[in-house]
Amino acid sequence: MTTTEKVMDLSGRVLIALMFLVGGISKIGAYAATQGYMESAGVPGILLPLVILFELAGALAVVLGYGTRMAAAALALFCIVTAFVFHGESGNQAQSILFMKNLAIAGGFLVIAARGAGDWSLDARRQALQAAPAVS
Repeated sequence: MTTTEKVMDLSGRVLIALMFLVGGISKIGAYAATQGYMESAGVPGILLPLVILFELAGALAVVLGYGTRMAAAALALFCIVTAFVFHGESGNQAQSILFMKNLAIAGGFLVIAARGAGDWSLDARRQALQAAPAVS
């Protein structure tokens, strides 16, 4: 793998995960408003701490390349579910765009889930250590 490919893998992981890092942090700062929005869509507001934890942990896992395939697959599913729950209103152009955005992000996460994190990741480091011959 070339250095350019390694940079692009890492950059792609950071860019796609950034919105979940920022989103998780912003939900903490706007806790009551986010809880109200969730409840207006029929999602129990009591789930907000889990959502925040999921977004932050999932994003950090993808950025660091730790458990990347699982984290990316979980975030893809999260994007698909939230598209239908929060942006499934047909006939509303803004909601349709947000719906498609969520599906596009899910697609990016599915590519990461299929490919893995690449060479610049904790997953690759762990694999390299496991493949190294034991020293006696």
